[in-house]
Amino acid sequence: MRTGSKFNVAIIGAGPAGIFAAKELVKNGIDVHLINRDIKPGGLAEYGIYPDKLKMKEGLRKQFASCIDATEVTYYGNILVGSNGNLKIDEFRKAGFDAILVTIGAQGTKWVGIPGENLKGVYHAKDIVYHYNKLPPFSTKKYDIGKNVVIIGVGNVMMDIARYLIHERQVETVKAIARRGPAELKFSRKEMEYVGKNFDLEAYKKELDRVTPLMNEIGQDPNQSLTFILDSLENNCDGLISSTKFQLKFLASLKCILGDENSYVTGIEIEENKLGIANGNTFAVGTGNREIICCDTLIFAIGDGVDPGFGLPVEKNEFVKNPNPRFPIENTSYESFDPISNQPIDDVFLAGWARKASDGLVGIARKDGVNAAQSILAFLAGKNCPNEFDSMNFEQIIRYSNPQYVTKEDIKILEEEERRLAEERGLLQFKFSTNTEMLSVIDHKKIVQT
Repeated sequence: MRTGSKFNVAIIGAGPAGIFAAKELVKNGIDVHLINRDIKPGGLAEYGIYPDKLKMKEGLRKQFASCIDATEVTYYGNILVGSNGNLKIDEFRKAGFDAILVTIGAQGTKWVGIPGENLKGVYHAKDIVYHYNKLPPFSTKKYDIGKNVVIIGVGNVMMDIARYLIHERQVETVKAIARRGPAELKFSRKEMEYVGKNFDLEAYKKELDRVTPLMNEIGQDPNQSLTFILDSLENNCDGLISSTKFQLKFLASLKCILGDENSYVTGIEIEENKLGIANGNTFAVGTGNREIICCDTLIFAIGDGVDPGFGLPVEKNEFVKNPNPRFPIENTSYESFDPISNQPIDDVFLAGWARKASDGLVGIARKDGVNAAQSILAFLAGKNCPNEFDSMNFEQIIRYSNPQYVTKEDIKILEEEERRLAEERGLLQFKFSTNTEMLSVIDHKKIVQT
């Protein structure tokens, strides 16, 4: 069906930013085509939130379903977009879309760039989170976790990883390392509740004593950090599930990862830091003093980077944004930019973690998606008329790129089967671990229905 009388926008990525952008565009009379790498929609809301937060996940799924069910939204899952994917971004432009919104998240991996990152037992937090949340293909990969684990980073993602290591893997020790001090902890009190019974409070107090003089030098109050920790531990922390010791180490920068003759991690070398302050911002400065910490697993929880193979310009782990946006929303640029030609990429927009990697959770992603939609609407307002777009032709392009693409009707079939299996097996939830299983269920149900 030719739909030349309405604007058509392709949204690549069906996480919170993409889905809520779709809702905003539909509200303003735009037809939307959601293209998703995964079979299921939801992105990090489906595969990034800790598995037992079922009430939160179910609430988000209902909101997402309500957006995707709109007749103006077409969903194509199991389609990888990128230089080595099923489709390249230029093919959307050739198909006649009036604008393209990229909300693929931060699918790349952000590394520090130090010796030893390629050793066995070195992982990125995102891969571990995807593994325990059963996102294919991470769901079936083997992650060899040792007994003594070091995590680089002190945010909520670190706490989720620590929770998994403590409750599921039941390792001996988990040590989270912060480049700065106790005043810069990024995790919430709520997250501490899940691991509080395993928190080594005495070790924390000793560590706080060690860094107190350095905090005092820049006017920080160590007692505020102590109060934060003590208050967190009072909030009905979960029961003791394992004997794991969970510790924090402050003012330390990773310099080298050590390994044995078989390329397995044996430890890390860190440099001690002191604190500085400039323009109201705290920063860490190396002292030259170094220390070896023994461990057999190292996990980076330092944020993520975009996929450099997607097909858009990348600088410093992020897609390049127009520094002088034509359609800014709240003084923010949502427009893709080519630094070589020094020109905006006219019809390509960015939102969510694709715009700013590792920035905020679902609520922030939702707002970012809505803002990006408003930026697109301002762009479309300057067009004389919609491009020639044939939805049936685009569906043929999708089918040719991957015959096993998934529709929103297919998602309903899949979710119904997962609910049935959860009830049958007495589980709170059930998720298939592989794309093959999911596609097989969809195909089988379609045959039965016909």
